[in-house]
Amino acid sequence: MDHPPLEQIWQAILSEAELNMSKANFTTWFKNSFIFDYQNDILTIGVPNAFTQAWFENKFSKDITQIFCKVTGNKLKEIKYVIKTKPKETQNTYNFLAPDPNEQKKDKINKITPTKDESLCLAAGLNAKYTFETFIVGKHNELAHAACWAAIRHPGETYNPLFIYGGVGLGKTHLLQAIGHEMLRSNKKVLYVTSEKFTNDYVDAVYHGQGNTFKSVYRNVDLLLVDDIQFMAGKDGTQQEFFYTFDQLHRANKQIVITSDRSPRNMKAVEARLITRFEWGMVADIGQPDLETRIAILNSKCQQKNFPLDPSVIQYIATNINNNIRELEGALNRIIGFCQFHNCQPDLSITKQILKDFFIAIQANNLSTPQKILEAVANFYNLNLSEITGSSRKKELVIPRQIAMYLLRTKINASFPAIGQELGGRDHTTAMHACTKIEQEIRNGSKIRQDIEQIAQSITSVY
Repeated sequence: MDHPPLEQIWQAILSEAELNMSKANFTTWFKNSFIFDYQNDILTIGVPNAFTQAWFENKFSKDITQIFCKVTGNKLKEIKYVIKTKPKETQNTYNFLAPDPNEQKKDKINKITPTKDESLCLAAGLNAKYTFETFIVGKHNELAHAACWAAIRHPGETYNPLFIYGGVGLGKTHLLQAIGHEMLRSNKKVLYVTSEKFTNDYVDAVYHGQGNTFKSVYRNVDLLLVDDIQFMAGKDGTQQEFFYTFDQLHRANKQIVITSDRSPRNMKAVEARLITRFEWGMVADIGQPDLETRIAILNSKCQQKNFPLDPSVIQYIATNINNNIRELEGALNRIIGFCQFHNCQPDLSITKQILKDFFIAIQANNLSTPQKILEAVANFYNLNLSEITGSSRKKELVIPRQIAMYLLRTKINASFPAIGQELGGRDHTTAMHACTKIEQEIRNGSKIRQDIEQIAQSITSVY
């Protein structure tokens, strides 16, 4: 059977994988990986080095297999990994019609070397697809959108800092980077980072005695964009350094834009002086998009991907997914991957078949929140919630805490920093160790596996 270019299959897999792991994890491991070959139901993935190869083999093979089967509808016999350099990016469009060879030739010429604008975007940490031109404005985000433009027109003056908060996958990162693109057009020096990158850069600078270099990078910009600031919670050294960086930029009237999954006043384990400064400027929230906006978003993404869908299909997806935009795009990418692989038209019947398991997974995740998971674990072991999240190191609390961390990771795909935050502000390495430990216990067939199954059932059976 003919199948679409390997790059298209891989892009569909990447889109699905991005839904199921933290942003930092996804970028670290998948950025320079690609499908090298696919024959006889054997998938060969190219990775940049032996370390990444070992990590994929131990951590991601099962997930990639499941995602591949979901996206393509085909089974895999085996996944192999080879150390290869990722080829130059190819055009990622989805069109049943044959492309114009002249347009293809022009596009190839244009992509040989990055333009000056592309180089600036890369240096600033910006993704080319996150611009205002591709951002859909609705009632749920119009205030945040207007505040962004006000900050662009009067940087460092009108709203400084600009603090945008909202749930996962609602467009915070898109808005953040769109500001960056606009400021670059005005020849401003822009830097976008996640709070995890800021933390890692600071730790590396301290370790290597390069504090001045760190300050030079972060304090000599016209616009600093910091994504997911909530992950600085509990990291005292990082918070202190960010405080000094914030103050220096603010005194120099340089624009600061921050995003978080919660408002400043609801942030735990964050210094009061930082929270105060977050509220100096404008605080704007982003809610869930309404049906009309979700339809508009899907139509826009179809246009971007050059993959038109029947209005009935668009309506079906938008009606069944109302949580976040990332899930909308995940559903769309799954449809594209399946239809390209099987060379079929995406009508309503096929769409329902493709997305059946996808909707079930979304529904299950929506029923589970950190609070509900923690309460379920506490109830199962006859503990108080405060004991699970508290600082006590009693032996009888170790396993319940580790199970709670494991369920937060596997049930709602919480990042390790977020898990540590939910468990009383613990370090992300503690959460990583806990998940690894519980995975080992499950493989060994211990009683813990039965406990986890019962706890998981109790979470969903209540609803």
